[in-house]
Amino acid sequence: MTNEEFIKQHRNENSLSLALKKAPEGVDLQWCLRQIEGYNIAKKKLPEWAEKENIWFPPKLSMEQCSSEATAKYKQTIAERLGSKMLIDLTGGLGIDFSYMARNMETASYVERQEVLCNIASHNFPLIGLQNTKISNITCEEFWKQYTADTTIAKTNKEKCLIYLDPARRNDKGEKVFSISDCTPDVTLLQDSLLEHSAHIMLKLSPMLDIVQARRMLKGITEIHVVSVKGECKELVFVMSKEIDEQRYFCVNLETDEESFTSSLSAITEQADIANPVEISEGAIIFEPNASIMKAGVQNAFARWYNLKKLHPMSNLFLGNKPIENIPARQFVVEQRSDFQKANLKSFMQDIRQANLTIRNFPSTVDDLKKRLKIKDGGNIYLFATTLSDDTHVLIRCKKI
Repeated sequence: MTNEEFIKQHRNENSLSLALKKAPEGVDLQWCLRQIEGYNIAKKKLPEWAEKENIWFPPKLSMEQCSSEATAKYKQTIAERLGSKMLIDLTGGLGIDFSYMARNMETASYVERQEVLCNIASHNFPLIGLQNTKISNITCEEFWKQYTADTTIAKTNKEKCLIYLDPARRNDKGEKVFSISDCTPDVTLLQDSLLEHSAHIMLKLSPMLDIVQARRMLKGITEIHVVSVKGECKELVFVMSKEIDEQRYFCVNLETDEESFTSSLSAITEQADIANPVEISEGAIIFEPNASIMKAGVQNAFARWYNLKKLHPMSNLFLGNKPIENIPARQFVVEQRSDFQKANLKSFMQDIRQANLTIRNFPSTVDDLKKRLKIKDGGNIYLFATTLSDDTHVLIRCKKI
């Protein structure tokens, strides 16, 4: 039996169970187990790759760290909008982002320091339809030194060149790092040369990164993309260029029906209207912005665009009169509200034994307030503990739309 036959026969089985069995003659069991494990991750994360026959997958860590199909396709749309014709991916990895962005490029170069990943890329790229790609098993610093040494080529390609980097977010000890300067490569040391020899740089960074700090460390930022998938913030993507226009924020929540939200940097600083507390009556709509809106810090621009009012400058909950289709936020119909006076709170909570509790700008933790209210998680009731514009603490009972 060949490795390919064994993988095809057992790829839907548990790799740990297969590891306890004796491998048939001619089968490299460790290699096959890695492929089966990778395939089962790819079924959810990279469905188009999983459908291809004989795709090779890397060790589990590389599978976990690579972009998902959804986020790779999103970066492909950015590259197409920028009008790039030449792609240089200086941190190739498994090549997911590269494989989508390279599809409409005239030329594409994949650079990766790990030989095993270069071998996998050499095998996989023809299987997914990438023919005219150059694979370089070299560090990004060495590649870039060689590329810029030929000034004629670098100058000729500059206007059509897109540089892509996804710096490794683990140190030599395998520990996670988030600061740009702690990642490998350190883009802050390369950015001047990259900007000098390309039309655009696209930089993928950790969703844990402080955006304000990143704006201080990076030059030429024109776009900041906060990318979520099904409500979970997955990555930050910065577009940089020597030709600087006004910075724009793009907030997306992929694999949902929610609209994307775009804002200029200047619009973010303008204040939104504050709601009068008495307006929070039965039938009003509470809006809770999605993870991308919150991470980007564009709540004021969000409120003005959708004509909503803030409950409080720090609460990040917004009030409207009616539901809004496809808005990038969860929506809740207000059923009742209460202050925290003992008698009022007792009456308010008398029929509530289970609820989904959210804390926004409120002097308590979720666990402590659940104990005080004597409720369990779950059910169809949603409670928001928050502070209103007059600094009153309230509990708002809602039904999710």
